[in-house]
Amino acid sequence: MHSLILVTYCCASLAACTPADVASEKAPRLVETVTVEAEPWPESVSSTGEIRASVQSELSFRISGRITERLADVGDKVKKGQALARMDAEEQQADLQVALATLQSAEAQQTQAQQALDRQQNLLTTGVSTQAALDEARESLLRANATVDSAEAQVDTARDTLAQTELRADANGIITARNAEVGQVAQAAQLIFTLAQDGPRDAVFNIDESLFLGFGREFESEVDIVPLSGGDPMKGTLREISPTIDRSTGTIRIKLGLEEDAQVSLGSPVMAVARYKPVTSIRLPWSAIASDAGRPAVWVVDSQTAKASLRPVDITTYGSGYFSISAGVTPGEIVVTNGNKFLSEGEVVSIEGAGQ
Repeated sequence: MHSLILVTYCCASLAACTPADVASEKAPRLVETVTVEAEPWPESVSSTGEIRASVQSELSFRISGRITERLADVGDKVKKGQALARMDAEEQQADLQVALATLQSAEAQQTQAQQALDRQQNLLTTGVSTQAALDEARESLLRANATVDSAEAQVDTARDTLAQTELRADANGIITARNAEVGQVAQAAQLIFTLAQDGPRDAVFNIDESLFLGFGREFESEVDIVPLSGGDPMKGTLREISPTIDRSTGTIRIKLGLEEDAQVSLGSPVMAVARYKPVTSIRLPWSAIASDAGRPAVWVVDSQTAKASLRPVDITTYGSGYFSISAGVTPGEIVVTNGNKFLSEGEVVSIEGAGQ
């Protein structure tokens, strides 16, 4: 009888001990937190590139022919008007001789026509000739003059064509590329030399589109440019943005104009550090991010009850060790940054630390 009463008492005791009572006796989970703050965070991006001339000339012959001389090579410093290459000009010289001969013949005919007109005028004055003969002499002189004009134009064209057999520099600068050799038959407009003109220099970079656009943020007007081979940092300003994206690399080419007194060599590797204009935003460490049905979320702790709740957030940017939030939490709220892996909705937690 006593045994039956003891068993009944134990069963009643176990029945009275519910899972909620067991959970209430369990110690709250210890977590680390931060207090949300909205601040104007500075941010910068960097990229590597190289120094190039602001103005480059692509030099080519305007006619086709076989190259007989190459008078410059990559790295040569050249002056405006300096001959860089020549092609076989035998055909052009012959054309010039023909044009000169044609001009001499036309001038002779012009002289004869002028003399004939003078005679007709004298004869008409004495009454020997007629007005019709005088008019015909005038027409002959006009035709002779037109022939001379045409012959002179042909001579100018032949001389210009002969001059085109020499390729000359169009400005002072440095040869940065060569694409032809002696003996090669060059076609008209085929690139022979690339000339980096003296004067302003650019720092050229190929950067990812998302970094450049900065998710709608604007850059500061000046960019720091640091030579990777050593030297003093320089300032650069945005001068040109490519209107298209390179399909092979997914990047955009930008050019930053350097200061006029910048001492840097062509082709030197440089690094650009561009800073976004500060924007007030909320930043949280990577460890705070969680997921709510596939959406980014964070665990928020109620400061009164110490209960944790999962809240979806809108993320604007992902940085190195942090992410920025545009909606979902407000300044002053407490977000779990460590110990959030096994939290459940409404669970009471113990806060180890707060503050940024």
